[in-house]
Amino acid sequence: MPSFQTFKDLSVTFKKHPVTDDLVTVKDKAAIVQSITALLLTMKGERPFQPNLGSGIQKVLFEPLDYGSAGVIKSEITNVLARYEPRVSVEGIRCLPDELNNGYEVELQFSIIGRDDAPVAVEFFLERTR
Repeated sequence: MPSFQTFKDLSVTFKKHPVTDDLVTVKDKAAIVQSITALLLTMKGERPFQPNLGSGIQKVLFEPLDYGSAGVIKSEITNVLARYEPRVSVEGIRCLPDELNNGYEVELQFSIIGRDDAPVAVEFFLERTR
């Protein structure tokens, strides 16, 4: 019988469970995707007592929209996940500039370490905000 790790985290919505009145939790893939999203959207220096936690993606979004900036974003994602998310092994990252929508289409594929699941693919769109 194969053994595998399970992961559990609090939901970022902080809603109460309707029956138990505990905070709602997310599990396994959803917990890891939530963690990755938080890491990528957190700017370095934003968290007290953890000045190096986060990425420099927000700064790159204000650079020219081209393949050079897309390469920097790809590198930032790789570095942040290697440093702060030990539960995953990155299989591939695709980052393409989208001039019509003024942002970057990102597809991230990763495997969960300690699990025999198929690789997880997450797609998201990065755009600058004020």
